[in-house]
Amino acid sequence: MKKQIGFGSLCVQEPEERRYTRPHQLPIYAASSFAFDSIEQGMEVFLGNQPGHIYSRFGNPTIDAVAEKIAQLESHGLQMEASGLLTSSGMSAISTLLLGLLKSGDGILTQGNLYGGTTALFRDVLQPLNIRFHAANLIRLDQVEQLLKEHKDIRLLYYETPANPTLDCFDMAALAELGHKYNCIVVADNTFATPYLQQPFQFGADFVIHSTTKYLNGHGNSTAGAIVGKDKGLMQEAVLPKLKLLGTNCNSWDAWLIHNGLKTLEIRMERHCRNARHLAQWLDQHPKVERVNYPGLPAHPSHATAKRQMKDFGGMLSFELKGGLEAGKQFMNRLKFCTLTPTLGDVDTLVLHPASMSHISVPQEVRRQYGITDGLVRISTGIEDIEDIIADVEGAIG
Repeated sequence: MKKQIGFGSLCVQEPEERRYTRPHQLPIYAASSFAFDSIEQGMEVFLGNQPGHIYSRFGNPTIDAVAEKIAQLESHGLQMEASGLLTSSGMSAISTLLLGLLKSGDGILTQGNLYGGTTALFRDVLQPLNIRFHAANLIRLDQVEQLLKEHKDIRLLYYETPANPTLDCFDMAALAELGHKYNCIVVADNTFATPYLQQPFQFGADFVIHSTTKYLNGHGNSTAGAIVGKDKGLMQEAVLPKLKLLGTNCNSWDAWLIHNGLKTLEIRMERHCRNARHLAQWLDQHPKVERVNYPGLPAHPSHATAKRQMKDFGGMLSFELKGGLEAGKQFMNRLKFCTLTPTLGDVDTLVLHPASMSHISVPQEVRRQYGITDGLVRISTGIEDIEDIIADVEGAIG
């Protein structure tokens, strides 16, 4: 007869898992570590000779399932396989990837109208490690090639398209061709567009990153990031070890929330795009609006590029009122329906002032050079009724 364990031991022990049918929804594995059946199995898993989970900083079933799903979305229909990793934020996705791919003495070529946090990462974290960055107008391919010729240290070409917050779009295929010509790894930030609207792998990118906090989650209740690579060996040998050692991993709860958001990604993006197009057209006709940045407008400088490589033009736009900074501040303080907040991609309409919020760490002269003026207003158009969005914007313009 099997000896009965003590009451206290019974309290502590894990119950036997009684799963006879598979769950309809992805389970949340809230476990920090995983148990082995034998020391031999543990050794094989640690050595990588046998699949298995060890410690949730390295990954767990919930996290891995969602990372794989994002990789499948980015490679969908492209006759290729990609692998993914989930991180704790979009910034940790960028830093983990670049620290995994670059070493002291290497350089990065990127755009001037880049997300302010990424610019600060390049300047304040990577430059002190002797990883320098060079900024260019990525629309000017001649300028890009000239910098690649002049600076032999450049090992990585990094871009986000559409750009934050001017919505400039870059020719991804041409950039990949130039980058590979000069032996550079090409990295695309696809946060604004999502794989529903464009797939950078289709145009030659080697890696794609996301702040999943934005459109992929879509509901403002999760902070995480994703790295997707088409070279599985490089992901396993260069990127995953950095994630493990830096501790930039995602957690199972945030991964689960991303998974829930992904279920409605397609229908949300369709509504985001439709509302943004209507709002941009309305703003473009307003007598108090100086300019509107939206690639769906035929007059936008990147319209032809966006039309060629995107399924639709996205939910993001920015605009400047004729009164400049003061008019912009008054506009934001008058909003009643839309929300003033430093994020994007949620189901509700979100408004941000780049010069004092997302791009505050970027020097003013650099901002102005790339069209990020003090009076610029960025709108992440939500999925509400467009009449309510326009009514609030109209009232705030005054």
